[in-house]
Amino acid sequence: MDKLLQQKAPIHEALVRHKANRVVPFDVPGHKGGRGNKELTEFLGEKCLKVDVNSMKPLDNLCHPTSVIREAEEIAADAFGAKAAFFIVNGTTASVQGMIMSVCKAGDKIIMPRNVHRSAINALVVCGAIPVYVNPGVNKDLGIPLGMSLTEIEKAILENPDAKAILVNNPTYYGICSNLKEIVKLAHKYDMKVLVDEAHGTHFYFGENMPISAMAAGADMAAVSMHKTGGSLTQSSFLICGEGMNADHVRQVVNLTQTTSGSYLLLVSLDLARKNLSINGKELFQKTVEYADYARTEINKLTGYYAFGKEIIDGDTVYDFDPTKLSVHTRDVGLAGIEVYDILRDEYGIQIEFGDISNFLAIISAGDRALEIERLIASLSEIKRLYGSDDIASMFDHEYINPDVAMAPQQAFYSEKKSLPIKESNGKICGEFVMCYPPGIPILAPGERITTDIINYILYAKEKGCLLTGTEDMSVENINVVEEN
Repeated sequence: MDKLLQQKAPIHEALVRHKANRVVPFDVPGHKGGRGNKELTEFLGEKCLKVDVNSMKPLDNLCHPTSVIREAEEIAADAFGAKAAFFIVNGTTASVQGMIMSVCKAGDKIIMPRNVHRSAINALVVCGAIPVYVNPGVNKDLGIPLGMSLTEIEKAILENPDAKAILVNNPTYYGICSNLKEIVKLAHKYDMKVLVDEAHGTHFYFGENMPISAMAAGADMAAVSMHKTGGSLTQSSFLICGEGMNADHVRQVVNLTQTTSGSYLLLVSLDLARKNLSINGKELFQKTVEYADYARTEINKLTGYYAFGKEIIDGDTVYDFDPTKLSVHTRDVGLAGIEVYDILRDEYGIQIEFGDISNFLAIISAGDRALEIERLIASLSEIKRLYGSDDIASMFDHEYINPDVAMAPQQAFYSEKKSLPIKESNGKICGEFVMCYPPGIPILAPGERITTDIINYILYAKEKGCLLTGTEDMSVENINVVEEN
C-alpha cells in the first residue's frame, strides 16, 4: 500500500471544489441543493444536500470514469492490494451479482455453499447459471453453518470439472472463515475462478492479526461491504478484482445493473472511508477487537449464553475466526436469538444486528463506547434473569437444512406457479424465496424441494418473531410452488 497515495481522496476533493465554485444548478436533482425541500434540508442538513449532485465533467461519471472517480478507483485498488476496484452504490448485493455475472452465463455451473446471501442466488435467477452446492459443515452445539471443507470442494470440482467458478463466504455472518488460500490453489489448479463474498470482511485488509483477505489469498474477485465494518454510508460497497480478471469486462457487467445516477454521497463516503482505514485502520480495528474480546469474556461469565470465538477453530470447516464478531449462542438460556434481539430493542433500547433461532450477532466497531458495551452485558444478564427458561427441549436446535435441489433457480422462478398454504406444500418445488432478514440467507430458494423439516423451521421462525421475507404473499402464509405435470 502506497501510504502517500492513500492520503488522497479525489472524489471528496472534487466535491469541495464544486461547492466553492457556487455553480448555478439547472440539472437534477430537483431539490436544488436543498432549497426545494425545506423539511428534508432541516433533517439532513444543507452541507449534505449541497453535494447531492448529478454527474458532470468536473465530477466524472461512475459508468465510464476518466478523471476523479477513475483516480479514486486506482487508489482503492492500491489500498486493497487489488488489480482494479469499482465503486458500487447499489449495495454489496450488486457487487456479488457483478462477480457471478462476470464469470458465468446461462447454463454455466458455479460451486458455492448453500448458506449464501440471497444476492448470490438472485444472480443465478438473472443470468441462468446453475449452482453446485457444497453443504457447509454444521456445528451441532451452536446449530450454525460453518465454512467450506477442502475435501468437499475437491469432490465437487471432480464431479463438475466444467464449473466456471467457486463462490466462498468469507467470513460468514457468524465470523467463520474457510481455508481461503488453499481453496484458491485448488480452484486455480482446475482453471476455475474464485469469487469471495467478503461483505463482512472489510477489516481483513486494514487490521492486524486478522484472517487472510481475498486478495492476499489470490482470489479473482471479492465483494467488500465497506458500509458494514468500514465506516462508509449504507448501500456503498467495493467490487475488487485480482490479476486474473479483465477489469474492463467487469465494468461492463456492473453497468448492466448499477444505476447511471450514482449518488455522490455514497461515492464520497467510500472515498473517505477508504482513506480513513488506510491511515487509521490498524488502530481502529485493534480497538474493535479489544471491545469484542472484553464483551465475549464478560458475557460468558454470565453462564447460559455462549459468546464463541477462536476456540471453535478446527483447521477445516472453521479454519479461522473473525475476532471482531460478537456472535452469541442463546439456546441454553431458553431463548431464541430473535427473542433476545426483540427484548434488547423493545425493553432496553439496544439495537443489535440480527437474531435467529439460536444465536444473535452484535456488530462491534471502534465507534462504540465502553459504556455501551457494559450496557449490553448488563442487559443480557437481566434478560436471562427475567426471561430465561430451563425448558429447551422444545426449541429448534439448528439453523441450516441441507437443500434438495430439484430444478435450476432461473427455471423455477420463471415457471408456471400456484400458491399453496405453507403447511400444505410438503414435497412441492419452491418457486420463490423464503428467508429471515437479516441475515438474508434463504431457508428456501427457487428450485428446492420443500420438506417437513423446512416447513417446521419456517413455522417456528414465524412463531419466535423472525422477519420472514421473499414470498409474494406479504403475510408469509402461502408459498408459490412450481406446477408439475
